[in-house]
Amino acid sequence: MKHIATLLIAALASACAASAVEQTPSAPRLTVEQLIEIKHPSNAMWSPDGKRVAFVWDRAGISNLYVADANAGGEPKALTSYPNGTIGNAFWSADSSKVYFARGGDLWQVAAGGGAPTATWTTPAPEANFIPSPDGARVALVREGTDLIVRALADGKETRVAHDDQSMGGASWSPDGLHLAFSAGAEAIRHEQTPAYSGAKIIYTITERTPSQTFVVAAGRGKPVAIGTPGGGGLRWLDAKHVVFDRTSADFKKRTNYVADIATGTTRVAREDIDDKFWSITGDAGAGALPSPDGKWIAVVSDRDGWDHIYVMPAGGGEGVQITKGKFEAWRPAWSPDSTRIAFDANEPERPGVRHLGVATIGSDPAHATIAMITSGRGTNVSPAWSPDGSRLVYQHTDPQNSADLFVIEAKAGAKPMRLSSSMPASVDHAMLVEPEFVHYPGPDGQSVPGWLYVPKGLDKSKKHPAIVWIHGDGVNQNYDGWHVQRNYAVYSSVHQFFLQQGYVVFMPDYRGSIGYGKAWRQGVYMDVGGKDAKDAWMSANYLKTLGYVDMERVGVWGLSYGGFFTLIAVTDQPTLFRAAVDVAGVADYAMYYEDPYHGGWTASRIGTPEQNPEVYKNASPLSHVDRLEQPLLILHGTADVNVPYLHSVRLVDELLAKGKGGLVSFMVYPGEFHYFTRAQVLRDAWNRVDRFFGQHLKGVSSTTH
Repeated sequence: MKHIATLLIAALASACAASAVEQTPSAPRLTVEQLIEIKHPSNAMWSPDGKRVAFVWDRAGISNLYVADANAGGEPKALTSYPNGTIGNAFWSADSSKVYFARGGDLWQVAAGGGAPTATWTTPAPEANFIPSPDGARVALVREGTDLIVRALADGKETRVAHDDQSMGGASWSPDGLHLAFSAGAEAIRHEQTPAYSGAKIIYTITERTPSQTFVVAAGRGKPVAIGTPGGGGLRWLDAKHVVFDRTSADFKKRTNYVADIATGTTRVAREDIDDKFWSITGDAGAGALPSPDGKWIAVVSDRDGWDHIYVMPAGGGEGVQITKGKFEAWRPAWSPDSTRIAFDANEPERPGVRHLGVATIGSDPAHATIAMITSGRGTNVSPAWSPDGSRLVYQHTDPQNSADLFVIEAKAGAKPMRLSSSMPASVDHAMLVEPEFVHYPGPDGQSVPGWLYVPKGLDKSKKHPAIVWIHGDGVNQNYDGWHVQRNYAVYSSVHQFFLQQGYVVFMPDYRGSIGYGKAWRQGVYMDVGGKDAKDAWMSANYLKTLGYVDMERVGVWGLSYGGFFTLIAVTDQPTLFRAAVDVAGVADYAMYYEDPYHGGWTASRIGTPEQNPEVYKNASPLSHVDRLEQPLLILHGTADVNVPYLHSVRLVDELLAKGKGGLVSFMVYPGEFHYFTRAQVLRDAWNRVDRFFGQHLKGVSSTTH
């Protein structure tokens, strides 16, 4: 008894000492309320005179319109101050005096210098997809989802130019303003489910969407001409008589860029990429055919040489020229107004989480293109957009101390950027924020797996500390050198800084399948989803073992979506490796995921169908071995999730209960919330809930943060 008492006293003293180290802050910590206040800018738009940049600023799912001085910077001016809802497709007036925007089914306008917004017009029927004509005198819009209307801004005179009984997509104007391209005919077919494990009183829906057909019609009314075969939109104007569009085959093995004649609808292939595995370039890369403003060239992003690079080909036909080269990924090309240059963003060899802006000068011959990098230093710079005179670029920047903000820079090497926005609340001390270290560790087959290590500032490395492994979602995504570039994942960058200030070590693996590392790494999941890629993720714990200051008895794991899927695999494949886990809207079973028409093609491109590859699907089913769960699991899911339907978590919980694991499981449902948490009440509850959960299981204390 005396020996046991001595051990208990020693253990208690050790726990108190560890708790004191982990909970004693050197400065005021971040709070959840501060995290909610961090905004995210998007849709930056130059005014036609190049003097201002308008943009949408989102705070916890509420968006408003702002304008910044593109010459002097300074605090952006709020043009709207709505307490709820969102701002739709905004655009400048031709004279730069006002900004139009969609809200509540109507078109609104507000003076660029400020003032109360007013409705441009109102109609009983809801309207959407407002697109201005090239001269700014008219607007194309979709009314009631079935009519394509052209309306004059000056006098309100309007013409219905097309109708479809099923659906009408947004339109785009030809360069001369004489024609409109649009998509129509897509049908949403509602399927209902009432699985026995949920009960007949609750109905879950799956929406099957049939493909739309693209058309071109005269803006003054005429007979629409079908362009290509059904398969979605994505059409861009090459010149006043031709359009370009892209199609990916159903098995994702062929990506084709087409040019079509609007008079006849006939098409020709401009370029084609064929892969024996699958087309794997992320949708964020802007990989589609992009015509130059003068109609002479078409730029595309292709991974033909194993890395994502920009190619330029003559619009009239002929082989393309590879503009960027090297072991890095170049994305989001943007033509200058004079068609002689292409701006883009690219990471650096061996530095996948850092992205910089470059400008390729094409001149009159792509074969002699030269490249100048415009930005430098630490951080991630993306999505360049040219000023009307082609002298400057507006872009988004993030880094370890800053969430996403807008900057302007001259389009030449050595230029100094100017900040347009400050998205973090003034109460956040940027010096408190932790920078990551880029590291590698061996995966299951010996391949080197990249990851990002965050160590709290001032951490006493002579002692052991708890750690959290974060697994990003989407499969085709990545971690960055600091804040994530996407709002959907930037909120997780925020909450990890919150955890770091509480003494947690944080690690983020970029498992195979992640972007930023070339085609071979992305395609490493082929016929092996939930196999080596999932092991890459949970084997990050092996790296943590090499750090003498990490307590391997107090390591947690969590992830969103695909990351939630990997979290479930981790805690069932390795039941004792992680002390606690949080699954945020994770896939519970890939056979179930394949059944959803929204995702079937994506899944089949990587692992075929359940009938073709039953063993692969068995591998990709955490649901089939939840009986192995031994540690606490928290599940968070929104009921309006279409990316990973809420039913996945319902079925998961039912199976956990059937296997006698109910005592280990906590489940929080967020009514009306989507896949990526946005609303303040959801973020507040989710972050505090995860904080309490990890605090209880990794520190043995209840969190006092609220």
